[in-house]
Amino acid sequence: MEDSGVHFDAIVIGAGIMGSCTAYQTSKRGLKTLLLDQFDFLHHRGSSHGESRTLRTTYPEDYYSSMVLQSLQLWKEAEEEIGFRVYFKSPQFDMGPSDNKSLNSVIDSCKKNSVSHRVLNAHQVFDEMSGRIEIPEDWIGVSTEFGGVIKPTKAVSMYQTLAHKHGCVLRDNKQVVDIKKDDLRGGILVCTSNGERFWGDKCVVTVGAWMKKLIQNVTGIVLPIQPLETQVCYWKIKDGFEDEFHITGGFPTFASYGEPYIYGTPSFEFPGLIKIPVHGGRQCDPDKRTWEIAPVVLESLRNWIKGRFRDRVDSTRPILTQSCLYSMTPDEDFVIDFLGGEFGKNVVVAGGFSGHGFKMGPVVGRILADLVLYGEAKGVDLKHFEIGRFDGNPKGNVKEFEDQVTLSDHLIAPSCKID
Repeated sequence: MEDSGVHFDAIVIGAGIMGSCTAYQTSKRGLKTLLLDQFDFLHHRGSSHGESRTLRTTYPEDYYSSMVLQSLQLWKEAEEEIGFRVYFKSPQFDMGPSDNKSLNSVIDSCKKNSVSHRVLNAHQVFDEMSGRIEIPEDWIGVSTEFGGVIKPTKAVSMYQTLAHKHGCVLRDNKQVVDIKKDDLRGGILVCTSNGERFWGDKCVVTVGAWMKKLIQNVTGIVLPIQPLETQVCYWKIKDGFEDEFHITGGFPTFASYGEPYIYGTPSFEFPGLIKIPVHGGRQCDPDKRTWEIAPVVLESLRNWIKGRFRDRVDSTRPILTQSCLYSMTPDEDFVIDFLGGEFGKNVVVAGGFSGHGFKMGPVVGRILADLVLYGEAKGVDLKHFEIGRFDGNPKGNVKEFEDQVTLSDHLIAPSCKID
C-alpha cells in the first residue's frame, strides 16, 4: 500500500452535504482536513444531488425544529461568505386527516418550540390558498412561515468551495474500503481500493447509503441503516396556471400526511413543472439500483394530485423523474455517534438521515466538528441519535405516531419509509 505520509488532523469520508459541511467546519476552525469521496465530486449516485430540497421546521419530533432553525442561520452565514444564494424562502404547508397522529404531533411540536403556526379547516385552506390547494372536509392544514427550497448540488458545491478556501484538501474517486488504527504513529489510517493510505488523528464517516457496508467491513458491526431507492417526480402545470404555483407567487413547500406521505416544492427549478414525489421507496443495494419508479407509486401520486390540485396540474404522468437514495433507520432518526470499540472517540459516524436530513446539513457539520475537536457536541442533545439506542431494541426510539416514509412495495401496508 502507498502511504501518503501527510498527516491530517481530520479525515472526512463522504463528500455529500454532511461531509462537505463537516469539512468546512473543521477546516474553518484551523484543522488540517482531508475530504474524500468514492465518486466524482457532485455526483448523482447518492442523496445530495438534484435541484431542490425542502426546508421546514414542522416535525412530529420536537427535537428537530431547533436543529432546522440553527441550520437556517448557518445556511445564511455560508451564503454571505460565498456571495450567492442556495436557500430560497417560502411558506410551509402541512395537511392531512384531522385525526392523523403525526400531523397532530407536528402541531404540538410547533407549540413546544414556539414555531408560529395556524391550523386551518378545509374552507380556510381553500381561501388561504386561493383555491390552489383543496383538502377534504375531515382534513386540516397547518401553515408556517419557515419553509423554502434549498438547491442541493449548488449547496454541496458551496460548502466544498468554502472548505477549500479554508485549506481543506479535496480528493474524489477515492473509494475507502477500510479504517485502521495506526499503532506505530498513533491516530487513524484510511485505506482506499487503489492501495492508498491516508493518516489522520480523527476520522468522520458520512458515506450515506454506503454506511452499513463500510462499517460492517471495518468492524463487523451491522448498523441498522437500510438504503432505499426513491424517485423524485416533476409534473406539468397546465397552461395558464404556471404563475399560481411558482415560488415567487407565494406557493409553499408542502407535505401531506397519511398513506402515503407525499411532499413537494413550488415550481422553481424547471419552468412550468412542480415537484411532487412520494416520501418513500424500495429497499436496495446502493450499488445495484433499478433506476425505475414503481407503478403503485405513480398511481398514488395521480390520485393525490387530482384530489388536491384538480385540473391545474396534469396528473397523467410525470414529465421528469430523478433517482435518489435514502439511508433509513428503523425509527427514522439520525445516527450521530462515536464508533467506539478500538477506535474510541477517534472515529465519528453520521448517517441514517432517513430522507429528511439535507436541510440540517450545516448544523450536523457543526456537531461533527465539535465531536472531533472537543469529544462532545455543544448546544445539542444527541441522545436520540446514539448507536446504543438499538441495543436490545431494534426499533430504536419509541414514538407515539406513524412513520412518514413508506416502502413502495406496500403503500397501503404499515410503513418501514427525501424531502
